[in-house]
Amino acid sequence: MSDNNICKGKHLRMEDHLIIKYGLDENYPLKKIAERIKKDPITVSKEIKRNRFLKVNKLIEKDLHSCQHRRSCSKKNLCGSGCGKQCKKCSFVNCYRVCKEYSVKKCSKLNRYSYVCNSCNTVTTCTGEKSYYKAKVADSKYKEVLVVSREGLNITSNELKKMDEIISPLILKGQSISHIFTHHKGEIDCCERTLYYYFDKNAFTARNINLPRKVKYKPRKKSTLPVVKESPCRAGRTFSDFVSFIEKNPDLPVVEMDTVHCTLSGKVLLAFMFRNCSLMLAFIIESCSQTAVKEVIDKLYGVLGHDVFKRSSPVILTDNGSEFKNPEALELDEMGNQRTKIFYCNPMASYQKPHVEKNHEYIRYIIPKGKSFDNRTQKEIALMMYHINSTARASLNGSTPFKLAPMLLDTLLLGKLSLKHIEADEVHLKPALFKK
Repeated sequence: MSDNNICKGKHLRMEDHLIIKYGLDENYPLKKIAERIKKDPITVSKEIKRNRFLKVNKLIEKDLHSCQHRRSCSKKNLCGSGCGKQCKKCSFVNCYRVCKEYSVKKCSKLNRYSYVCNSCNTVTTCTGEKSYYKAKVADSKYKEVLVVSREGLNITSNELKKMDEIISPLILKGQSISHIFTHHKGEIDCCERTLYYYFDKNAFTARNINLPRKVKYKPRKKSTLPVVKESPCRAGRTFSDFVSFIEKNPDLPVVEMDTVHCTLSGKVLLAFMFRNCSLMLAFIIESCSQTAVKEVIDKLYGVLGHDVFKRSSPVILTDNGSEFKNPEALELDEMGNQRTKIFYCNPMASYQKPHVEKNHEYIRYIIPKGKSFDNRTQKEIALMMYHINSTARASLNGSTPFKLAPMLLDTLLLGKLSLKHIEADEVHLKPALFKK
């Protein structure tokens, strides 16, 4: 068979196993079987020997012929009766049960092609060990080897140790695998999905429990939507109005605004998320009130100035919380100048401002839900936001909000707010951030 007709590098299929089995049953030459499945004869030979299975003859009480030492055996008195007869001539001795030298008779034909008894004419009278090739058995063995060969870690202990020294300390700081992989791609010799596989196999010092997203979420309760009365403040500021406004002004950046609560009372965070780059600002306020929200916006407006504020935050989308229900006070400055435009999501539809809602999870990594903000200062909140904004995101193609902000926001914004970038390996997203 010429090399051009040989299918190299391809696994044997079920159809190939059936052809081999049929060829063995019909006593075809090895070369003929190989030609039919377009494989080298050596490949077919190895396939038969690898996937054949042995079938030992079922012994009955008087059957002593399957021992390979039967003809030369001269043992006596195995039963302990002292009769003096040779045991191979005794019909009462079960040699395979009492003789330590008993060995099943093996056919010498199994050592050469066809290596099996599929086409043997003496299979009914032979008392030796029998070997067969079956297509289903061969295919199941092949699939089993295919699975087993992919189990375990395809990496040396030294490579794994080196990788662990890079990854585990950063995971214990609260960094995500995506963030680590983005900044250490050249040092990690595998893909991001493989890292998750290694964590599932407990290959690193850090464990799955240390990963921020490896949690089980409770199924959401189904509830009927309450009847919400339309508030006068929403007139001309509904989500439908927002969509229409953005369609007419597609180049305007959008800011999502929300409050973050940790306890039923006390201090809260007022968060602003710039949609185009995912940069988030957070300010701690004494209470969740209209006055406190207005004070923050007025202060931010004073720091940035009218032009920078209006270019950076021309449109603000928020929810229907009572703290936001004085839109005129937020839209206009003290002189009555329009500085922004407020729009509201539909009632019970926080998913309409997904960016800020999603980004809350980073805050929860550092300040878990239920922990009060009362003992936190604006300086600590600013430090937390530096670390969050320096975290690489898969949604940003591996970039960080801080790196994208200068390209997508007003160039004066970062400087006037004194925002700081944190080096990739220094990013810390755990409560221990405030203890450093």
